[in-house]
Amino acid sequence: MNDLGDAHLRTWALRFMTLLAADLDDQLAWLGEQAVEADSAVEEVLLLCRIWEGLVERGLGEPATLADARAVGRRLGEIGDTPHTGLWADELAVEPMWGEVRRLARQFLLTELGDWRQPLPPARD
Repeated sequence: MNDLGDAHLRTWALRFMTLLAADLDDQLAWLGEQAVEADSAVEEVLLLCRIWEGLVERGLGEPATLADARAVGRRLGEIGDTPHTGLWADELAVEPMWGEVRRLARQFLLTELGDWRQPLPPARD
């Protein structure tokens, strides 16, 4: 991948991980009235984990973050065969697995950036 593409992927991955690490109220506010399906969110997070591995292999991320990214992927993979038929915002509020993902995302950002508290990405239109 070229440098520009890798830089874009890294920015996307860190922004998404920031959203995953955010407090529940902040996540819900960011989602707003968007109708993001929970299964789409799971697929996107699994993609994030695979992309991050490649970025670390190319020297664009801390190798120590791989354990956290893989843990997120494993956690979501455990429930990957379970149908997610509702909205992500609804599932965030009631599914304990997202609390575990939040904890792992915070550890990831702490390792990569030194603090898990990062500005949320720009809201989606």
